Amino acid sequence: MSGIIKYEMMIVLNEEFNDNELKIWSFNFAKGLQLLNASEISVISRGKRDFAYLIANRKKGNFIQINFLSLPKYITNFCNILKFDTNVVRYLVINKENTK
Repeated sequence: MSGIIKYEMMIVLNEEFNDNELKIWSFNFAKGLQLLNASEISVISRGKRDFAYLIANRKKGNFIQINFLSLPKYITNFCNILKFDTNVVRYLVINKENTK
């Protein structure tokens, strides 16, 4: 399939989640990517970390890394889902093909 690009996404969630809740959120994010035809999805929990500065009056957040393959047209749709999720503090999507 042409046009498929390798992406890495980092999502920062509220610090209030416990490990079990983080697994559920991570599974839901992966399921959302699957619905948008993403493949080779891997989810890595990076744990709770301190921020370098306050973000939305928060000092800490739970970091989740997701690696996947997708067509570029679906990335905007998924980012819109994250944008309106009140539990997402920040997110970043990196095109891994252009970082060499």
